[in-house]
Amino acid sequence: MAAGAGPSLVPLVPLELGEGVRAVVTTRAGGVSEPPWDALNLSYTVGDDPAAVTENRRRVCAALGVDALTVADQQHTARVAVVDEGLAGAGHRGVGDAQDRLPATDALVTDRPGVALACLVADCQPIVLWDPVRRAVGVVHAGRSGTLLGIVPAAVATMAEAYGTDPADLRVAIGPHVAAASYEVGPKEVDEVAAVLADRPDLVDAVLSPTEGGHAHLDLEAIVRAQLADAGVPSTAVASTGIDTVTSTDRFFSHRAARPTGRFAAVAVIDT
Repeated sequence: MAAGAGPSLVPLVPLELGEGVRAVVTTRAGGVSEPPWDALNLSYTVGDDPAAVTENRRRVCAALGVDALTVADQQHTARVAVVDEGLAGAGHRGVGDAQDRLPATDALVTDRPGVALACLVADCQPIVLWDPVRRAVGVVHAGRSGTLLGIVPAAVATMAEAYGTDPADLRVAIGPHVAAASYEVGPKEVDEVAAVLADRPDLVDAVLSPTEGGHAHLDLEAIVRAQLADAGVPSTAVASTGIDTVTSTDRFFSHRAARPTGRFAAVAVIDT
């Protein structure tokens, strides 16, 4: 590992949300981490060399033209933080800073140009919300627990409260995550989903595909799309990369496919 080495090409996958915002997901390529975190691991919490993570984050910032990422202490909650100048860059330099300044937080929103919001994932859904009218953006870390707790509609509601966002104006991008075909859950999780969606039996049938022994394949993206629709976001404004992290480990980290492994990021920055 050559921390402090010169910049290298960091591939960034664009999330198309229109003018006014840069939204991307990183891949495994372009970093300095050694196996099994090779190469562009952006998480300090998975056992990787911290110096490698620091260099990897520096490279991503250089590629985006920003000074720092803003990274929360992600804990699969429904907590949303409004990021102003005082919180910009929180969590960039380590876990302790994220825990102190953005504790147990799984969505970040801002209207400040140049502030790079990031969420770290390796199967969970990385979601970017862009309001081109009020010029506000949000990033959401939505795994099973956070999705069922309502982290996505909570982020929409926070943008409405903080910035006056009309959900009908939002444009949404869902990044690479575990697809239903690769995500089999057990009876406990099946019951949990059915209980949370008890008032929507049609949705339960749509998101759970039974297998054997009470198990089922779970479609997290379908739940998020339904939540967004219920919040007033037009279905035509929601786009997905359609990439399954479990079957795309040559490009993206997947916790279900290999442990330990790294984390990639969705990053969104409002243009200055």
